[in-house]
Amino acid sequence: MAVEEENVSQRIDKWLWAARFFKTRPLAVEAIDGGHVQVNEERVKPSRQVRIGDKLRIKKGFETWTITVQGLNEQRRPASEARLLHTESEHHREEREAVIEERRLHGVNVRLHKPDKRERRLIDKFKQGW
Repeated sequence: MAVEEENVSQRIDKWLWAARFFKTRPLAVEAIDGGHVQVNEERVKPSRQVRIGDKLRIKKGFETWTITVQGLNEQRRPASEARLLHTESEHHREEREAVIEERRLHGVNVRLHKPDKRERRLIDKFKQGW
């Protein structure tokens, strides 16, 4: 059940996990320690308490979210409930989606994978041509 009182707080790493920004708490801690999460424009530690109304900036890969905390949740709930824990302004959402669209149009693929059988053969053929 989401907590709605103003005086209640929660650890930032646990909130990021419950709000489904990170799959595990250790991943959230790693992002916080790396400076990818800011609370009210300040770099924080994983034990920092977050309250309703705090402004968060979360960088994950090439995406950046600027959100306001709307609720706290002690447990990781379904994504439909996790969306209720924060709001993102229309301006910031449009900026984030514009970056995603620009990367898609320019063909920048972030996902690297092992070459499959066909790609290995093409690589070998290319190497033999030298």
